Amino acid sequence: MGSAAAYYLARRGKRVLGLERFDIPHSMGSSHGETRIIRLAYYEDPSYVMLLHRAYELWRALQSRAGERLLWTTGSVDAGPPDSWVFKGSLRSCLEHDLPHEVLTARDLKERFPGYGLPHETLGVFQPEGGFLLPERCIVSFVQSAHAEGAEIHGRETVLGWEPIGDGVRVTTDHGRYEADRLVVTGGAWNRKLLPFLRDFAIPERQVLAWLQPERPDDFTPERFPVFNLIVDEGRFYGFPVFGIPGFKFGKYHHFEERWDPDDLDREPRWDDEQVLRDFAARHFPTGYGPTMSLQVCLFTNSPDKHFIIDTHPHYPQVSFASACSGHGFKFASVIGEILADLAERGLTRHNIEFFRLDRLFGVRPEERRSRLPVGRLGPAPRRLARMWEHGRPDRAVRRRRGPDRSSGVGRRDGHGWADEEGAFLDDVSTVADEQAEAVRSFW
Repeated sequence: MGSAAAYYLARRGKRVLGLERFDIPHSMGSSHGETRIIRLAYYEDPSYVMLLHRAYELWRALQSRAGERLLWTTGSVDAGPPDSWVFKGSLRSCLEHDLPHEVLTARDLKERFPGYGLPHETLGVFQPEGGFLLPERCIVSFVQSAHAEGAEIHGRETVLGWEPIGDGVRVTTDHGRYEADRLVVTGGAWNRKLLPFLRDFAIPERQVLAWLQPERPDDFTPERFPVFNLIVDEGRFYGFPVFGIPGFKFGKYHHFEERWDPDDLDREPRWDDEQVLRDFAARHFPTGYGPTMSLQVCLFTNSPDKHFIIDTHPHYPQVSFASACSGHGFKFASVIGEILADLAERGLTRHNIEFFRLDRLFGVRPEERRSRLPVGRLGPAPRRLARMWEHGRPDRAVRRRRGPDRSSGVGRRDGHGWADEEGAFLDDVSTVADEQAEAVRSFW
């Protein structure tokens, strides 16, 4: 998400510095592993679908610019017992947003996609636009595109601290010191260290993925095997066709629910990690149950309600962040990058992010915010949040722009899109979220 924010800010003419403590790309966080699911049907809540439409637009624009395919369409299956939240939630999102879909029985799934072998009582929602992204190539494409727009990106540079200076910030790293008008923090599992007020709201969790060699490889190609989200007696699982490296890839959401400090994470897969995954494959994807090809450890960063947290700092509005994507965030990286660019540029966004605001975790309801502010505008944080603030550490910075082109951080809505105070139109504005303000509903 940091690389996406860097690109969209640079594209708007901002002077951008991106700081990454590891390599670019790397396998230390949540954005590696060859493939990541993208899907329009969204059982977590229909409120995500409007952002997903924009995410798809931006991914396709990025791959066009990069000149390589980043998004592969296989269709997606969300399946489980008829009364399960996975099946019912996916179907609800399709009905509410008029998404093309089919409801399939376990027999239907087996006949159409022979690699599936689900319990007979299973019902699934097939949505034809689901598929997967190539996360490492997506990150490289964002970074190279940001470079082409004039951004400066540093790998292997660790942020040591930051401090507010007036309405900007000063960032200190193990290589130097920088001043910026705005700061965007996208530290993933490290966000709770970068922004300590997130300590109780962005919890790192160890996650393990497996790749097994199918006994019938033709059943697990992208053309014959849609990505899946599946809830069964053993838990909730997700999976992919064979692509990139040998093996049918899958994982169990929240695996063993192990909380870890990301700096001390046990990155070596264990016997019990492999066994729980192999047992699942043997029961539900029997022709995919072959020798283990690979095991990888990654990280989820979970919020209490498993929804994203996207907001500005509760005390310093020049700092914005995205955090705790709870194992389902990469597909949104493009549009969240755009949102973060909006927040850094002018403190508000064209997209409706009321659903993801930090203060919901303190009992503030979206309708209370909307009674005070236009949709998308970031208002004053509760005092109790401000009191919790402590100095954090960023991993992204927008360098301070000198001279008359310095951004004011304020925008206004024009009849044809977003314009700055001088009337200059901003790039590639999608108004779909603004037109669907009521699409976001709280349910906690």
